[in-house]
Amino acid sequence: MSLRTRLALIFALGSGALVTVAGLAFVWQLHTSLSAALDSELRVRATALAAQLATGSLPTFPPASSNQAGGHAGQSPAAEQISQVLRPGRGPLYSSGLEGAAPLLSPAQLRRAATGPLTVTTVIHGERLRLLASEVRFRRQPAITVVAVPTDVADTALARARLALVIAAPLAVLTAGLGGWLLTGAALHPVARMRRRLEEITARDTGARLPVPGTGDEIAALAVTMNGLLDRLQQALARQRAFTADAGHELRTPLTALKAELELAARPGRSRDALAAAVGAAASDTDRLIRLAEDLLLLAGTDEGTASLVRERTDISSELHAAARRFATAAAGREVAISVQANGPLPVSADPGRMRQVLDNLLGNALRHAPPGSTVEMTGRPAPAVRPGGGQRRVVAVEVRDHGPGFPPDFLPQAFGRFQRADRARSRADGGTGLGLAIVASIVRAHGGTAIAGNDPGGGARIRIELPLDSGQ
Repeated sequence: MSLRTRLALIFALGSGALVTVAGLAFVWQLHTSLSAALDSELRVRATALAAQLATGSLPTFPPASSNQAGGHAGQSPAAEQISQVLRPGRGPLYSSGLEGAAPLLSPAQLRRAATGPLTVTTVIHGERLRLLASEVRFRRQPAITVVAVPTDVADTALARARLALVIAAPLAVLTAGLGGWLLTGAALHPVARMRRRLEEITARDTGARLPVPGTGDEIAALAVTMNGLLDRLQQALARQRAFTADAGHELRTPLTALKAELELAARPGRSRDALAAAVGAAASDTDRLIRLAEDLLLLAGTDEGTASLVRERTDISSELHAAARRFATAAAGREVAISVQANGPLPVSADPGRMRQVLDNLLGNALRHAPPGSTVEMTGRPAPAVRPGGGQRRVVAVEVRDHGPGFPPDFLPQAFGRFQRADRARSRADGGTGLGLAIVASIVRAHGGTAIAGNDPGGGARIRIELPLDSGQ
């Protein structure tokens, strides 16, 4: 069932319930008002009859048996003057407006009237009457006066009100349902237009956007939100396409080299040493392909939030010194020194293996760009940082600085991008893929931290990462 149909049914059912409740309340109020008017008239007549009896004489109106004129078809003659004076255990002392002298009250009703005024509605000779019975004193003896008025006018008014309710309720339901159908159709028309537009958008038409109504209402806000979503999807698709293209380009180079080396090795007449060199070169290219595949899988996992992290309490100070020891031989070969400044424990909740990968990437990148005779400086210290929602938090700040040429200014905004190189020629010669800093940023983000690239005022490139300080015991 469509939303438009459901809303129309809700309008119809709600209107039907409202009309029914209001109609029933009106009928009840009308019945109460008419009954109150009849009872007021009865009290006036009962008071007048009691005053007449208080004089010791009965009313002078002739009884109905005298066949006085004024009869109505199907009604008691002079119905507006129906009254009786009854004495318990005896017949009527006086009766007016009736064709017979039968008491208007039963013995039980007479006993109830003796204890207080009694108001009842009964049918006499096919006519509904409203009766009021009261106890009075007539010639020092107790008597019961009964006055009555016909309810035909009140009954007719109530019947017409009920008929109007029976007719009006279905009409109100139909009108509300039709109105709800038309109104919801008009209100949902922009939504239908947006849905049709969304159906037309394809992967080849990523720049298409939804029309935004000028109403400034929730539907316009929905269109703006959907356009924002389409913007993010377009950007993600563009990144994915660029990532795929770059990955294919990076894979093509070692695969081409590997194929060439295998083809050369397969030529007849190759010496044992030439074959060994070809196999060694093929193994080197295979290792490069394995590293590239692992890096791509790691980045894909962090993008999807599925990267496996085995967190434990890790001392970044110890990891910095361990990284310096791992790269000591490589640094000595480049005539570069490594300096570590990290005094005291710097605990974080992190995956030790991933943290080593981060530090190795940073230190390896710094060593490639550090000139001979310089020093690569690694520092770690606790520091305050601004929370995303405001306020401050304590973090462990790690900085790696070299004294090389630094990052080109136009490279800094994309330093942590994938397949980005500050010096493309030298990075390719060293076997780099341009994924080192991208992996650093992805791992740090997965740990709830941040990574920042910049140039030191004293010269050289500086990479800073911040990880939440683990203050637990």
